[in-house]
Order: sequence, then C-alpha cells, then structure tokens
Amino acid sequence: MITVEKYDGLVARIATITEEVNSHQVEYFLFVPGELSFSKSIADEYALYKSAFSNSRTYFTSQYHLPLVHSRLASRDKLPSEQYRVSLSLYAFQYALSLEKTTHKFFDVIKALDEEEAVEQLEEVTEMAVDILRRLRRYVPKDEKLIKYYSNIDNYLSWLTEQRFLSLLAHMPKGEAFQASREKLIEVCEKESLYRVEQKYNSAKAMKDPIRMTNKMRLARRLIEYPITIRQRSIKLGANLNKFAKGVAAGLVMIFVTVLIVRTRGWLGEITMSFALAMAAVYALREIFKDDLRDFIGDWIGKGRPKWRKVLTDPTSAKKIGNQLEWLDYIPLDKVPAEIRKLRRGKLRQREEFVLRLKTSTQMSTTRFLSGYQMTREIWKLDFRMFARLMNQGNEKLYTLNKGQVKRESIEKRYQFNLVTRQREHCGKETIQRWKITVSRAKIVDVEEVFS
Repeated sequence: MITVEKYDGLVARIATITEEVNSHQVEYFLFVPGELSFSKSIADEYALYKSAFSNSRTYFTSQYHLPLVHSRLASRDKLPSEQYRVSLSLYAFQYALSLEKTTHKFFDVIKALDEEEAVEQLEEVTEMAVDILRRLRRYVPKDEKLIKYYSNIDNYLSWLTEQRFLSLLAHMPKGEAFQASREKLIEVCEKESLYRVEQKYNSAKAMKDPIRMTNKMRLARRLIEYPITIRQRSIKLGANLNKFAKGVAAGLVMIFVTVLIVRTRGWLGEITMSFALAMAAVYALREIFKDDLRDFIGDWIGKGRPKWRKVLTDPTSAKKIGNQLEWLDYIPLDKVPAEIRKLRRGKLRQREEFVLRLKTSTQMSTTRFLSGYQMTREIWKLDFRMFARLMNQGNEKLYTLNKGQVKRESIEKRYQFNLVTRQREHCGKETIQRWKITVSRAKIVDVEEVFS
C-alpha cells in the first residue's frame, strides 16, 4: 500500500508499507510538465538523487489507527533497558503517527459527512487519545535508568496531543453541534498542560519561549524515532564500470590518434610546420571527443544496472536484515511501460512531459526483525525545489465582470506533476496507483489520488 501526501513546503512524502514479504519491487514514475523545460542537462541522475530524494525506514504495526500496541504495555517495565526503550519508542511512534494522520485529515473527511457523524468521529478520536495516554501512565517504571526514557516520551506525547487538539479547535466549524466536542478538547488541552507542569518536565524558561519549546519537542521526536529506525548504509555502485568505461574510451581515442598520426606522416612526409599543426588538430579533436565518448560508453555499459545499494540493519541487534537496490533514470516517453502511460492519460500533455523513474528492489529477512514486528514503513521524501527554480515567477491576470465593474485578480501560476507508482510483491501481485501533485513556486498546493 502506497500513500502520497504534502509534508512541508515543497516536499511530498511517499509512504510504502511492506507487509510480511521477503522481497518486493516498487517503481515511481514522475511526469514533469514540459513547460518547465527540465532535462538531464540541468541535473544528472546523481545530482538529482542527492538533492531531491531521501528515504528512511521504520518498523510498523498492522494497527494503523488508535489504539496501538496495547499488548506491550503491561510487560514493558520488566524488559532490559535497551528493549524497554525500543518497545516504548515503538508505542509512542505509532501513537504520534496515527494521531497526526487522523487530525490532519479530519477536516478533509468532514466535508463528506453530516454533522452528527463528524461529531461522533471527533469524540471517538478524543476518547482514544485520552485512553492511550492513561494506559501509558499506568505503567511508570520504577528503575531510575528507565525513568528518563519514560519521562521524555510522556512529555512529548502530552505536548503533541495538546498541539493536535488545538489545531482541531482552530479549524473547527462554529456550529452548535460541535459545542460539546469543543469543550471536551479544551478540557483535555488544559489537563495536559497542567500535567506537564506538575511533572516538572520543562523548565519555566522553556515554557515561556515557544521557539525553545518547539525545538525541544522536535529533538524529543528524533530520540523517539532513533531506536526504531532501521539503519541504512548507502553504497554508490558503478565505480569500477566508470573506470572501465574511461579506460575503453582512452584506448579507442588513442587508436584513432595513432592511426591519424601514421596517415598524416605518410601524407606530409618529414616533420614540418604543417605536420606539427596537423598533430595539434588531432590532439584537439581527442580532447573534444574523449569525455563524450567516455560518457556514451559509461551509459551504454551501465544501462539497466542499479546505481545504489543500501545495507539495512536492525537498530538494536545491529544484524543485517536486508538489502535494497535503487535506480534513478531519465527515460523517454516511448520507453515508459504501456500500463503506466495508460493510467497517466492526457496524451497531448504527455508528449511534452519529461519522465523520471525511481526504482527500488528490496530483499528482507523477516526472521531477523525486531520481535513482534513483521512489517516496515518506508518513507521517500520528494523535494520539488529543483523544479520550483524553473517555474515562472510572475502571476497571471484574471478579469471578471461584476455588476458592470471590471475586477482584476492576480492568479498564482501552478504546475501539475503526475506521479504513477507500480508495486510488485514476490507472489506476483502488482498494484498501480496515480496521484496529481499541484505545485506552485512556494509550496505543494494539493495532492490528489486519481482512481482509474
């Protein structure tokens, strides 16, 4: 299952959840609007990969919504320090992720529901969040070594719950139907704020400085994610192939130069000024075409080969749990698979678009996963800043007539990218999905999944 959503500014987040499989393959086809005039000459594959793509992988559970991982709560304080930290971090991460997802999309869902259903869902989310925090605080560890892990997580989850509920309050409809829910959310926020004060989790100086508090909580989130994030060691492939291509190119050029020298000596006879000038021209030609020939041979030899390999290791045991091969290619439209082009549609615009393909092939050993987890969640972040630099800075003008008066409005220019994904599992199952990503020069405006 793949999901795509706005993340931050010009960054989109692509999430792939892999369920209990030893191997799977995913391809991402990004159709770049032709009007941006993007091409390989602007950024080669390695430069684009480094600036526009980044990924991470964490353990995950099949229970996506609240409540999560209840079975681990009762026995956590009996675990060794490192296992306790991992288990508690997994619990906190799942809760934080689900709470963010649920509250972020609540007002997108509310449009399709009547008020009664919306209030019911809002109350359910509130009750589940309060219940999970209550369960967490029911098992406070007695060991001093474990208290620091517990306090850091409890502090962060309390703050995050308050922030997400305040965001709901800020965007909640003003109708009478939501009055009880509004009062309940305010009550929870006030209780959580008072709770952190009673526990003395944060200094008075930090509580008075919003920037300092936000940065502290951002660090707390990183500490939560650290023990559950699968380590990745990236290895750039093709170094030996590049050396081979360089050697072949140099050899071919030298053969060409040697033949020309012999022929020129036969034509011009003894070494003269004409012969020296001819040799200078030959060596100039060598310098002109040597790099182009090397690049051509390198592309030909490396065609279809992976460009990176990542070694995946468990964060706790440090054991290798898998490998991932990655490709990034610029491909012409006629080389795009027919099923991908069919789902993309828009034949006229397609002819002008530039196509990028990111492909990953992953081999995992699920028997070496952290105990109790047979699933991982891979996140790719796609940064559109490189494309935004090519966008027109100006605004278009729209004129409308209203009661005999002409009104002029400035319309922000937006560009539509299409992302098509194809996921293949080891059993042969194939899933193809498509999203329309609307981007302005300043931010990602909208992400919409298109169903065939």
